[in-house]
Amino acid sequence: MSPPDIALADGLATLGIEPGAEKMARLLAYLDLLQKWNAVYNLTAIREPRQWISHHLLDSLSIFKYLPQGALADIGTGAGFPGLPLALVDPERPVTLVEANQKKSAFLTQVVGELGLANVRVVRQRVEDVPPEHRFSAVASRAFAELADFARLAGHLLAPGGLLLAMKGLFPHEELARLPAGFVCLSVEALTVPGLDATRHLVILGRRT
Repeated sequence: MSPPDIALADGLATLGIEPGAEKMARLLAYLDLLQKWNAVYNLTAIREPRQWISHHLLDSLSIFKYLPQGALADIGTGAGFPGLPLALVDPERPVTLVEANQKKSAFLTQVVGELGLANVRVVRQRVEDVPPEHRFSAVASRAFAELADFARLAGHLLAPGGLLLAMKGLFPHEELARLPAGFVCLSVEALTVPGLDATRHLVILGRRT
């Protein structure tokens, strides 16, 4: 295997995800498409593709073990993080990618088509405008908004008992203090991302009962 393949395989194993050949091929094909489109559409600020495995793929997959069973929505997904890597390693899970930007949503649609991802749909809308006809066991975000705004804008998409999963850097003490009255912090998990020397946390929110 090449060095990027080894880094990805080792990273998946560290995260408790079986690095099967088909799974690896799908993830690397996704990065190939990202590289082709990034030159024109500026999909990621990280210019070095070798860093995308740790900074994008493995960072996204670091929350895999915290996902409840059922459908997942990724709001403000941008180039597909964390939703697309999670969909690629778990093809039985329905995943909805919500992205209002036309260029980014066009890229996501292209990835879904080229990789034949039957479990993924792309919704080009602002999250607050997405109708709650489909409810989700988990709604995730990565660097989307402050926790209070995340809960306010995305809370209507939660199924009963569903979870809001917010990927953060430093422990968000001040943001937690500003949560809306209808939501409660269930836990804050420290994340370790293989190959990434940075502080990461996952904030898990639920509706107050």
